[in-house]
Amino acid sequence: MPTTESPADAGARLNELSALKELARDGTDPKATERQHAKGKLTAYERIELLLDKGSFGEVEALRRHRATGFGLEAKRPHGDGVVTGWGTVDGRTVFVYAHDFRVFGGALGEAHAQKIHKIMDMAIAAGAPLVSLNDGAGARIQEGVSALAGYGGIFQRNTKASGVIPQISVMLGPCAGGAAYSPALTDFVFMVRGISQMFITGPDVVKAVTGEEITQNGLGGADAHAGTSGVAHFAYDDEETCIAEVRYLLSMLPANNRELPPKAHVDDPAERRGDALLDLVPADGNRSYDMHGVIEELVDDGDFMEVHAGWAPNIVCGLARIDGAVVGIVANQPAAMAGVLDIKASEKGARFVQFCDSFNIPLVTLVDVPGFLPGVDQEHEGIIRRGAKLLYAYCNATVPRISVVLRKSYGGAYIVMDSRSIGADIALAWPTNEIAVMGAEGAANVVFRREIAAAEDPEAMRAQKIEEYRTELVHPYYAAERGLVDDVIDPRETRSVLARSLSMLSTKDADLPRRKHGNPPQ
Repeated sequence: MPTTESPADAGARLNELSALKELARDGTDPKATERQHAKGKLTAYERIELLLDKGSFGEVEALRRHRATGFGLEAKRPHGDGVVTGWGTVDGRTVFVYAHDFRVFGGALGEAHAQKIHKIMDMAIAAGAPLVSLNDGAGARIQEGVSALAGYGGIFQRNTKASGVIPQISVMLGPCAGGAAYSPALTDFVFMVRGISQMFITGPDVVKAVTGEEITQNGLGGADAHAGTSGVAHFAYDDEETCIAEVRYLLSMLPANNRELPPKAHVDDPAERRGDALLDLVPADGNRSYDMHGVIEELVDDGDFMEVHAGWAPNIVCGLARIDGAVVGIVANQPAAMAGVLDIKASEKGARFVQFCDSFNIPLVTLVDVPGFLPGVDQEHEGIIRRGAKLLYAYCNATVPRISVVLRKSYGGAYIVMDSRSIGADIALAWPTNEIAVMGAEGAANVVFRREIAAAEDPEAMRAQKIEEYRTELVHPYYAAERGLVDDVIDPRETRSVLARSLSMLSTKDADLPRRKHGNPPQ
């Protein structure tokens, strides 16, 4: 049907539309942007521009306005309602995003604001593409009452629905208090920026009023507190630009959803490259420490390793890398921290990472050098049995390709938990320096031969003799291989090439779990 409007009318409408969108982008208060920048923070649109490929952002509901009344809200109805939502691409791959706009209502969540987020989350799930949230909000919009709280419920429900279906990444770029903090906790990864981002359920004022404790916002819930003490944050950076660049890098290693494989990259690092440096990096003496990061960097493509939770539970190392261009998840004991022993935090850190990799079809490579679980009253009373079992459950439940390599020590229950053959590792390898046993020869000899040692004329000489006897009989490097518990004892220098060939062979692995609604993992 032909339009009855004149070209002049059409031009006026286009000018009006352009002005409205410019107003939505710039905000109704020019000084609000200045205040945001004065705090060392970018605006929502500036952050999205850093995250997405140039010119790829398609905004959704930019002109949405709230319909709330009371407390003066009816006179203040800015377009966008304090959140920017839409989609774009990262390295040409679709990504959905929402970003709180702190310039509008302090980024506080109201009914319309929440509905915009709900819509973009639903779109991400339907499209099967990652969702990134750029968080900078003051919590629920108090003037809207319970409607705002219900909006958070819808976000939490969608976070849970999307879990294990699409990658979800939360980027904390401002305050996040109260119930709002639970949404990031439900996502796969949390990024924080030092100095500007904080997360807590109750702030410093409430803490002081209830407990008498005095603490700053950053001390209570800043980036370093959550990256190093609570474990809430997986990554912490000094500035927004670096943080968002690392989000882009993480996305480059993740599949779009749980039905796809991670993207493979072309690399110039030869899969058959020998790791001669490994002989110097790992001492043959099991009592000497070393840094597992050096081993990982020698094994992966170009030494490029994105560590997850680097500051929390450092006695276990988890992260993503590539081997012959294929993305792998690496879990490794860290002898340089607490001798690589497994404790509550390490078990929970490892379990969460293993579950993530299994959800998104990322093969697992486990590097083992573990003396056992950490003994102690605190560990027992805080639940090392049930919480340590989380890592065991995660490995047993994983159906992705799984390869384990025992570098040196692998004792007791910790040997079983660190993806041993007996719990389903597809390929179990060991170096000639491996010691796979119930416990170390020294401890075992003291238990097994305690009577002979006590009755000997020279107990110390007898103890040394029995230690060597036990080591020769049960702890030699080929004992596990002789019993089929290790597939091969390999030259450490060939580890990279063996891993590359094994991962290629397992790339078509097809394994299913028994039909069930879901498991009931230890909590």
